[in-house]
Amino acid sequence: MTERLTLRPLLPADTEAYAAMRSHPAVAKWLPLPSGKFQAGDAIGRFAASWEERRYAPWGVFLAGALIGHGGLNYVPEFGETEVLWALHPDFWGQGYATEVAQAALDHGFETLGLGLIFAITLPDNLASQAVMKRIGLTWRKRVKYKGFDAVWFDKSRD
Repeated sequence: MTERLTLRPLLPADTEAYAAMRSHPAVAKWLPLPSGKFQAGDAIGRFAASWEERRYAPWGVFLAGALIGHGGLNYVPEFGETEVLWALHPDFWGQGYATEVAQAALDHGFETLGLGLIFAITLPDNLASQAVMKRIGLTWRKRVKYKGFDAVWFDKSRD
């Protein structure tokens, strides 16, 4: 929960709304998939498994009871670290919601879970996400490859 948003694990009942948000062309542009196909039910299942195993995964982000996106923490085995992530329906861009959910995730990761480092990656030309990364105190560190895509890496340590 934040001042304006309800954050909770996604449930099978959220599949249709989640698929609609995640497959919106303006969202999909910034979240490319190697296969090009997104399966909302599979993602919700992976998130549920992560909640069981690690006690964290991306939350569904809700405003006035409606799903507007996802955000939170996600363990990335390819890097052996935890990322903070967010994706919102374009109708909700530019209103501070991404920063709000990202900050809540950082606080949860450092204060509740005791994580030592949290990172974020995005495509090099996604300047809006990079602005959120900077607002929550992450620092640019390097360029990386992730699932075949070039990305920029920002991170922050608990210290």
